[in-house]
Amino acid sequence: MVKANVITKDGVKISIEGTPKEVADLLAQLKGNKLHFVTDKQQKEGRQGISDKARQSPINLILDLIDGGFFNKPRELSAIKNALSEQGYYCPITSLSTTVLRLVRKSQLHRTKDKKRWLYIQ
Repeated sequence: MVKANVITKDGVKISIEGTPKEVADLLAQLKGNKLHFVTDKQQKEGRQGISDKARQSPINLILDLIDGGFFNKPRELSAIKNALSEQGYYCPITSLSTTVLRLVRKSQLHRTKDKKRWLYIQ
């Protein structure tokens, strides 16, 4: 089954579901009425109210922390996660560790081992 969402000039939302041929035929008939078609991605963005440009990547968020002097002292991954949480960004520690390691490999951060944990510093 294929789904299509259509919005008329008046703002009426129409959902079409059927085989690809049925949906294509119906959309071709409706196109003559100059309807506005909305993709699933556009519909999700409209519901969430957040566009892709407004979203920050974890690497950019950590680079902002570097610029702000956060890494002047050695920091653990949990401290980095907490700092991002305080700014309103949720980043799972599993993806955060990969991001921080990439910055270490690019020499934008350095890391040292203290007992059994890694500490990150500028």
